[in-house]
Amino acid sequence: MQPAPADLAAMDRALALAAAAGETGDVPVGAVVMDAQGAVIAEGRNLRELEHDPTAHAEVVALRAAAAARGSWNLEGCTLVVTLEPCVMCAGAVLQSRVSRLVFGAWDEKAGAAGSVYDVVRDRRLPYRAEVVAGVRADAASALLRAFFDARR
Repeated sequence: MQPAPADLAAMDRALALAAAAGETGDVPVGAVVMDAQGAVIAEGRNLRELEHDPTAHAEVVALRAAAAARGSWNLEGCTLVVTLEPCVMCAGAVLQSRVSRLVFGAWDEKAGAAGSVYDVVRDRRLPYRAEVVAGVRADAASALLRAFFDARR
């Protein structure tokens, strides 16, 4: 699948959010939720370190904000755009929120759950699946992560 123009614009915003997360000591991951028309309804960034919350991954933060904005946990028709392939927890949150599309940047070869290590979001054994568009602005997302971790070594 190819990214839509709205996906690219949302990924640019997610990359800016990721950079902001890195500046406050969190792993630089950013996420944006768009409605079915491509309008941004919510965003989030990693806040684990800032909020001392192990579940405050960018995806979960963005999904919570989107559910609040819509007044419903059901985000069917929405697209989650995130700079890094979701982990198992976040892939589960994608399915639980009924997000229709997942667009991500960099692959996570250690803990990814949308096609690299696991493929939770497209597992036919589960009652809901999401369409996946991978590798959108992957070089920029990978560069942010690499710079963050290089600075800590």
